[in-house]
Amino acid sequence: MLPMEPLENAILALYDKGYCCSQVLALLILGVQGKENPDLVRSLSGLCHGIGRSGDACGILTGACCVLSYLVNQEAGDSRTLPGAELVIEEFVDWFNEASTQQWGSIRCTDILGEEKPGGPDKSHCRALLAQSWIRLLGILTMHNIAYAAAPARKK
Repeated sequence: MLPMEPLENAILALYDKGYCCSQVLALLILGVQGKENPDLVRSLSGLCHGIGRSGDACGILTGACCVLSYLVNQEAGDSRTLPGAELVIEEFVDWFNEASTQQWGSIRCTDILGEEKPGGPDKSHCRALLAQSWIRLLGILTMHNIAYAAAPARKK
């Protein structure tokens, strides 16, 4: 797992390219898998700045649910999921609710950013929470023995 500072710097670099929190999570998991999926990343823009830019539920929370679903659910139309799939998402949601509410009083994007506070929004809150969330997400997957990284390429 990445230490926090390099992880936060990687997240900041993605923010600087114009990606929001939900998209950053997708880019991180795709990077670990050695894949690209611009359609997935673009679709997650609908979660930016709290579901449709409403300031409501944080894109880290909703984006993580999407990333976890991407990893644990089977092909479209196939109702089978990996064992423990629902539990994985539930564990992340419970953790996020507790962590965010404890630190910022809610799971709303506007509250986490501090848009209502003097000095306006502070995106460093997002970067730190996103780094913590990424580490937690990988920890939950590991705890449930759910593979998330690409298998190393075989040498010929």
